[in-house]
Amino acid sequence: MSFTINETTVGNLVEVEATGKLSKEAYDAFVPLTEARIEEHGKIRILFIMHDFHGWDAGAMWEDFKFDLKHFKDIERLAIVGETKWEKGMAIFCRPFTTAKIKYFDHTEISQAREWIQE
Repeated sequence: MSFTINETTVGNLVEVEATGKLSKEAYDAFVPLTEARIEEHGKIRILFIMHDFHGWDAGAMWEDFKFDLKHFKDIERLAIVGETKWEKGMAIFCRPFTTAKIKYFDHTEISQAREWIQE
């Protein structure tokens, strides 16, 4: 598993790249940074980029569920960038867990995803 949080010049934007299967350790890095951005900016935007992504292990799934419950209204936009049909389905699956506007982009549309997330 590879998990990277990229620095951005936009203060309320969290950009994440994930490869393989996410583990609880990824959330140990993601949650504090994201909660600090929420504390500072109120609502945030997340750009989630997946390469050869295989989902979540059980620990990561639990952490994701807890994060979603706690921050239901704190995310205003979520751009999901992926390579497969099931990843596209994640954009639909996520909707009940957040008030965010969610949009899926194919990996060839990364520049469009970056434009949309900052609109």
